[in-house]
Amino acid sequence: MDAKDILGLSKNQLPIAQEKKSRPQKETQRKPDGVSREVYALTGGLAPLMPSIDASQLKKRPPSDEKITWQWLHFTNSARKDNLHLYHWVRVVNGNPPTGDYSFAKYNKSVDVVKYTDEEYEKYLTDPMWTKEETDQLFNLCERFDLRFIVIADRFPSYRTVEELKDRYYSVSRAILIARAPSPGDVSVHPLVKEPYNVSLETERKRALSMVLSQTKQQERKDAEVLAEAKRIAEARMAARAAEEHALPVASQMGLESSQKAVVHGDTISPSANVQLPSTVFAPSTSVMADSASTLASLRMLRVYLRTYALEQMVQAASSSAGLRTIKRVEQTLQDLGVNLKPKVPTKAVCAEHLELRKEILTLLNLQKQLQYKEAEGSSYREGSYIDMPGTPKRSLRGENQDRTFVPDTMSFGGDRVVKRDQKRKGPGRLSEAPSSPAHKRPRKLKASDM
Repeated sequence: MDAKDILGLSKNQLPIAQEKKSRPQKETQRKPDGVSREVYALTGGLAPLMPSIDASQLKKRPPSDEKITWQWLHFTNSARKDNLHLYHWVRVVNGNPPTGDYSFAKYNKSVDVVKYTDEEYEKYLTDPMWTKEETDQLFNLCERFDLRFIVIADRFPSYRTVEELKDRYYSVSRAILIARAPSPGDVSVHPLVKEPYNVSLETERKRALSMVLSQTKQQERKDAEVLAEAKRIAEARMAARAAEEHALPVASQMGLESSQKAVVHGDTISPSANVQLPSTVFAPSTSVMADSASTLASLRMLRVYLRTYALEQMVQAASSSAGLRTIKRVEQTLQDLGVNLKPKVPTKAVCAEHLELRKEILTLLNLQKQLQYKEAEGSSYREGSYIDMPGTPKRSLRGENQDRTFVPDTMSFGGDRVVKRDQKRKGPGRLSEAPSSPAHKRPRKLKASDM
């Protein structure tokens, strides 16, 4: 009995151990021929950055039928006019030396300098500051030194600045081109005609360049501070100018609205004849224009913003002087008209029309308030004209009679109670302009409370 019998396991043979998976061998790169082991170890087997010549090309032999030799032969250069003979080593194949021009002669480039005749000079090129001999010397040096005016100014016989030499050369060349052309339009695209040389601008440019190059570190720091301050001032002026340009049409539109707008905090007006509105009702509202201008300036400073955000800011600026109830009435009017409180497609034109509609509705509500006020004022005037009959005695203020004890008069049949009821209807401290009980009015019956 063994352990398997005790554990009740079957007596099978042990499973065959799985063979270990063999790792794939790394492909070893073979050292190329012609490269030493040390150099190859330094590169690490990586490709070189620069293309190298295959070693097979180094060991390649020329064909057996070609016989190559190197010979010391003379040559001439077409760029030279003195027919000078120079020598160099030349590769000769089968005893046949190379023919043709010098291989580097193609890099010799020269400037085509304009030539003029004596007749053309007398007709087109006369200048009191220049003689013909000086002009001829200038053009000869320009042809010789390929328009290198620094060298030309050094070799020129008389003292002339580089700018004067350039101005004379380009002015003469331009005059000759225009004179020889059949029509001015044929040479209008030529660089000398299209962009003439400006001697004053070149002189100023060099003077400014010399000043910049001769500055000290302290002067450079001061110039940088001045430029930064100038940039800040320019940006501030641009923002202010943009705000003013937008405020002009807004001011023209809001001026008419503000003349009709009444700054009233409530939506209802008391129909009392003695109530007077403050002077600010008829004063033009400049706060709306200021808010619109400041809102636009702040949006311009953002540079990038959503149009819906700009519309909300402009709506708030336009309705800043209105009360909360007025704003709710504007929104209720928009809903009655079937207009969304926020445009679904907030394009520039849609937002402008939406803002204009809100302004018109606000103007309409303000006009309704003014109409209500005028009607109340007219009705109060009518009532006052009916009460203030000519020849009617007026009573003094109620405050002066407050300490008096009321004594009913049985002979007046309650006439004093009518007067006191009229006084109670009017506010304290107001003039009691109502007359005593008229004689034609029937007296009321006497009650037990009056006794």
